[in-house]
Amino acid sequence: MLRVGLTGGIGSGKSAAAARLVERGAVLIDADRVAREVVAPGTEGLAEIVAAFSDAVVDADGALDRAALGAVVFADETARRRLEAITHPRVRARTAELTAAAAPDAIVVNDVPLLVEVGLAPTYHLVVVVQTAVSTRLERLARDRGMGRAEAERRIAAQADDARRRAVADVVLTNDGSLTALHDAVDLLWKQRLVPYEDNLRQRRVVPPDATELAGADASWPEQYARLAARIQHALGSDALRIDHIGSTAVPGLAAQNVIDVQVAVASLADADGPLADRLASAGFPRVPGQWWDDPRPAGRGRWEKRLHGSADPARPVRLHVRLADSPGWRYALLMRDHLRADPDQRAAYLLFKRDLVDAAPEAGDSGTARNPWFDEEYLRAEQWAEQTGWHP
Repeated sequence: MLRVGLTGGIGSGKSAAAARLVERGAVLIDADRVAREVVAPGTEGLAEIVAAFSDAVVDADGALDRAALGAVVFADETARRRLEAITHPRVRARTAELTAAAAPDAIVVNDVPLLVEVGLAPTYHLVVVVQTAVSTRLERLARDRGMGRAEAERRIAAQADDARRRAVADVVLTNDGSLTALHDAVDLLWKQRLVPYEDNLRQRRVVPPDATELAGADASWPEQYARLAARIQHALGSDALRIDHIGSTAVPGLAAQNVIDVQVAVASLADADGPLADRLASAGFPRVPGQWWDDPRPAGRGRWEKRLHGSADPARPVRLHVRLADSPGWRYALLMRDHLRADPDQRAAYLLFKRDLVDAAPEAGDSGTARNPWFDEEYLRAEQWAEQTGWHP
């Protein structure tokens, strides 16, 4: 199933976005509701909180007095971490139960106010952030919750700021306008991305990159890579010996086909054919059918074998190259990237070369270059540069 993390600051309208997703058919798991459930009267969670902080945090009806508990932990880092050690594992376990109970073709949306703060972004296939100007949030908190300005500002300051949220966001829903405008944005997201993503994920179907043209250099490509790499690392753990951004989108200022190339180093390609392939597919990176290899540099030395995965996300094409750590193909991908980063003349020459190739064979894009002799020449230049500079991967 497709797992979506939904977050946004207090007063941003995140709950309105969540409600609209439910109307479209999503299964919603509300982290705040789960957090209350695991410390309800009679639960082990509440008993452990009382043991840790005394019965002063329980009201006359035997329920958790959140205001009293907040007064204890808000200004005490040690106390807050003690509370989190009690509640967070229980919230995670209950969330896993609710997720497992959803249908295999469900789109499960986790509404998590502190998704960024607790580092949950890599655990989802997609992270959606509802973003609203602070001035608008202050007005809504006063109007809808009767919250004083000082208290509202304190609540906002206690959460991650917009920049931190954007760093983990695959989708930003701007909510400075009307509720109708927000609903329209959610509906478009549902139709164009979430539904096809879920179908691709379930079918283990790769979204092919658009090879018809080069895109202008995009300053957000490194950030997009970072989000992808975090998901891959979460899926593979220590089996991913190293993860790198390679290819043209890894070279600042270089126009490229709008596809992120990722290289994963593994100890054995046999491992990549087993559970690692399944874990990548479950994380949103299905394997591309067929046999894959790189042409060696210089030519005529056999094939450099690899495994190739792609992305199930219709809005973010990926080529994920799984290569043996310290192998010639692994080293070459890093060498070419770093040489082009360091040499503006060769970077410019490479761009002209790619544009000529796309003009001559647009269906191949900037990936139809492997057998071109330009790459043998570039390999020799890069090796000379590596020797002169002492470069190593």
